[in-house]
Amino acid sequence: MTPPTAASKSKSAAVPAKDVKPAKKAPSGPDYGARLGRLRELTKTQNLNHILVTNPLDVGYLTGFLGGDSYLMVSPATAVIISDFRYQEELEPVKSLARIHIRTGPIVQAVAEVFTAERVDRCGIQTEYVTIAEQQAIAAALGKGPQNRLVNTKGLVSQMRIIKDEHEVGLIRKAVKIGQEALEAILPRIKVGLTELEVAAMLEAEMKTRGSAKPGFESIVAARANGSFPHYRPQDVKLAANAPLLIDWGATWQGYHGDMTRTFAFGKWPAKIKEIYTIVLDAQMKAADALAPGKSAKEIDAIARDLITAAGFGEEFGHSLGHGLGLNGHEEPRLSHMLPDTVLKAGQVVTVEPGIYLPGVGGVRIEDDYLITETGAKNLCTMPKDLEWATL
Repeated sequence: MTPPTAASKSKSAAVPAKDVKPAKKAPSGPDYGARLGRLRELTKTQNLNHILVTNPLDVGYLTGFLGGDSYLMVSPATAVIISDFRYQEELEPVKSLARIHIRTGPIVQAVAEVFTAERVDRCGIQTEYVTIAEQQAIAAALGKGPQNRLVNTKGLVSQMRIIKDEHEVGLIRKAVKIGQEALEAILPRIKVGLTELEVAAMLEAEMKTRGSAKPGFESIVAARANGSFPHYRPQDVKLAANAPLLIDWGATWQGYHGDMTRTFAFGKWPAKIKEIYTIVLDAQMKAADALAPGKSAKEIDAIARDLITAAGFGEEFGHSLGHGLGLNGHEEPRLSHMLPDTVLKAGQVVTVEPGIYLPGVGGVRIEDDYLITETGAKNLCTMPKDLEWATL
């Protein structure tokens, strides 16, 4: 989000600053009405009349409102956002899509009020996002009513979000661009003796100055042998000469995520790290080259995994090859050997990120983001990854 601009307080202004209000703009970009219509059709297939959307990212996907702490009730002909005073003004542009119910008490009580006003029955509830305690509280607030008033559902909105439209792909491209530019800005300033935390702070500051409201996740900056921890958290560890540095980072843009990883070395590459770098790079590029609609996610994972295993490092590559990107940093589809298989489709955006991790030595991971097209896949990242470029 960009910060608000203060109105002029000049005494000579024709209109007092306190009377100047920013113009309200209707949601732009996606056709949110069409998305709500698709969800209504999906609820019908589940023999439901309504659905209560409680995941804030799903609310954002369906309406454009990403403020959080709000529910969305979708009925056959109407929609209601249940929110509170903090978001009242922010929700003004959404009024063309949904009625706004500003609660004055607990959200479960507001849900009951909306149920009564909308005469809700057979309402789906997102079991993957609502705890048992929350579901019980909502049921208690509703009191006695029609049997099966709340019906457990799963995945109705997430299956809509798997395929990205042109607007969403553009937002992901922008997030990737911000992330790349941020790393490129700090590479000349990364020196031996800086700490992992200092590098992470520099990187995240550069992403923010380029418009990323927040990192997609806690940036991974792993110096020396710390690269062997796949989800390492930066510490007060200094970068060293002739040692590796793994950076896994991602910017966000209007809620959408980018996610990349590069591994570097200062000066001379340790022999083992150099060896596994060439293996990981080969695995990453071969798996990415095979991406295409109709391909099996497990098949793509196996391309990289088999190559790394044949090189003698199969046990040192224990995580999945990749994951979907969108409003979540990790979402469907998953390129995994551990999960049920899925078939890739045009419009999906996935990461490809093989790695080899050697305790006490270090690790190498290389990651780019790919859009599945009608004929193959396009890399949304343009940053180099050859060994020479990665030598600092």
